[in-house]
Amino acid sequence: MLDRLRVLAQTSSHRAHVPYSGRPVGAAVLLSDGRWTAAPRIENASFPLTIPAVQGALALAALAGGAPAAVALSRPLTRGERAHMEDTAPGPWREEAPDVLVQDGALPVEIGSAVALSRDLPPPPDGPAGTALAYAAAEEAVVPASGFRVGAAVVDDAGRIAVGANVEQTADWTRGLCAERTALVRAVAAGFGPIRQVFVACASAPGGTPCGGCRQVIAELAFDADVVVWRGVGEDPLTTTVADLLPGAFRGERLTS
Repeated sequence: MLDRLRVLAQTSSHRAHVPYSGRPVGAAVLLSDGRWTAAPRIENASFPLTIPAVQGALALAALAGGAPAAVALSRPLTRGERAHMEDTAPGPWREEAPDVLVQDGALPVEIGSAVALSRDLPPPPDGPAGTALAYAAAEEAVVPASGFRVGAAVVDDAGRIAVGANVEQTADWTRGLCAERTALVRAVAAGFGPIRQVFVACASAPGGTPCGGCRQVIAELAFDADVVVWRGVGEDPLTTTVADLLPGAFRGERLTS
């Protein structure tokens, strides 16, 4: 079982976005009900906005509503990654191997089906349909501290759709992820092509646009996408561009030259 989890982590690492380090990493999380999810490392030119593989995989596990039973990486876990698991998922955790952590008493669990990363809803949604999809995605948000639910949906050039919602980690606020970022984690993990549309919706803040951190992440992963924002029931969505949201964005070209 753990060998299979290792394979899933290694496979996920092949989709890592690592233009700066050149060191791909993947993480796979086995849930207590047998489902699993995996995510690769996604680097950002603004280094603190990099999404480690463990963080992405745990965020997707949280959105799936499952309790982590084990995690495997495509390389040995660092001290920080162990701390991340201990802070954000119920423990205690034990090191089964340098690349595997297991929750005490959680195994054996048979590995079952993957948590779905994308949705086949052709044709690609227009503004109202896309923001409605994002609005519905907000119901999955894990927001024990703020109660502030945000949903997002991203669409690639083939019409594939990945949705996300914000995930808070009360032990360490910096380890949470915004809705736009969980949607992009799903898209990268699923091997999406260029992102063409990013939809965002928040019932508590109609018309709210992506935060500064998400604007930087979108600028690197989906610079040519239209960003479409829900503005309330009965209102036409606002459509803007990444360039308008973040003029003069630093996209890291000099770092990779």
